[in-house]
Amino acid sequence: MMVLYIPFAVFILFKINDMTNKLCIQKEIPEERQHKVFRTINILITILLISSYVEILFA
Repeated sequence: MMVLYIPFAVFILFKINDMTNKLCIQKEIPEERQHKVFRTINILITILLISSYVEILFA
């Protein structure tokens, strides 16, 4: 299961980062705040991916 899930998780993280970058450009978020936005979203998505992996593992 881990062999399939890790590439999926990496793809999701890259895609979410791409969408976050587009959001920052569209909403004209200043460079100083972009770091906080990326960090917050990456932490939340990582928590989501880990919890879904644990749920799948123990289901």
